[in-house]
Amino acid sequence: MKDELQIRKATSEDISEVLKLYAQKDIDNGDVLGIEVAKQIFSKFALYPNYSLYVAVIGDKVVGTFELLIMDNLAHLGKPSGFVEDVVVADAYRSIGIGRKMMVHAMLVCRESGCYKLILSSNIHRERAHQFYEKLGFKKHGYSF
Repeated sequence: MKDELQIRKATSEDISEVLKLYAQKDIDNGDVLGIEVAKQIFSKFALYPNYSLYVAVIGDKVVGTFELLIMDNLAHLGKPSGFVEDVVVADAYRSIGIGRKMMVHAMLVCRESGCYKLILSSNIHRERAHQFYEKLGFKKHGYSF
């Protein structure tokens, strides 16, 4: 990679590029929100105390994204939990370490926030992604409904 990978919180200017990532065949098969609706939903993220959309950027190109919610708990002595959702890397940039760097970033944010756990959601059919998460140390735990 010529330019260095950066992982940062997304801005509304990133939304159109994020939607392109979601449109990939193995994610949402081209069915994505319109830009204005997506920006309206993105603006709601600010209403949550610790909910962020992150982008992985090389140069000025968005090549990956994930959402991270740090939620407070009354159980577990008040320690928060982290929840990662919608992890995507552009087809042309897969298998070169971007997904790993994004997840390491999410783990670091959770660790710095005092989270007692990090939960990761993934579609049951994305077996290659599951293998990737297991290599990072994630373990299948419980059921999601």
